[in-house]
Amino acid sequence: MKHQLMIAGKPDQIQNYVRAFQRFGVTGVSMYQCTREEAVSCSGLVLPGGGDIAPELFGQANRGSVNIDETLDRIQLKLLEEYIRQERPVLGICKGIQIINVYFGGTVVQHLPTADAHAYRNGDQLHMTIATQDSILSRLYGLRFPVNSAHHQGLGMLGQGLEAIQFAEDQVIEGIVHKKLPIIGVQWHPERMEEKEGEYPGGDRLLEFFLRSLPDRISA
Repeated sequence: MKHQLMIAGKPDQIQNYVRAFQRFGVTGVSMYQCTREEAVSCSGLVLPGGGDIAPELFGQANRGSVNIDETLDRIQLKLLEEYIRQERPVLGICKGIQIINVYFGGTVVQHLPTADAHAYRNGDQLHMTIATQDSILSRLYGLRFPVNSAHHQGLGMLGQGLEAIQFAEDQVIEGIVHKKLPIIGVQWHPERMEEKEGEYPGGDRLLEFFLRSLPDRISA
């Protein structure tokens, strides 16, 4: 079957993701471009990067969060709830990993003490990470591999059922999975991480893994 992914963002803000999945012959659509029924009936859900999550959604006052769109946050959380209910695959990228964590009761560090090593500076930064033994990411990339980085926030307390499987050298969490559900989140940007020999591996390895997890058939 031909898969269609729900990319939970505004049409003008998700084009990198749309183009990345088009390389695999998969269509990505924005929730703003379809009906609610269509939005919850795709093969899988992608929670893309973006601004910061409204701190009140994880029980905190604002301590450095910027570029907040609470309406979008709430829509993303509701879509995540529906895809979890149907046990369909979910991929969270950058802000998306934080949305996953908040949904399961976790928190966000609103401005990392080591933000200078992670934040976007006229382009993505590059830093080394360590994946846990026998995790999805270590099988795809090895135990140590560099990633692109464009964030000033990070995961705080992990949500219920989540497991951290990748860390930066300063211990910032860079990757998570759910222990039972088909959910994976990364703090980096596989959709724009091209393979460069001697520098870093391509993000397509993770995107292909996610696409392989999509169901052959969709049931109502």
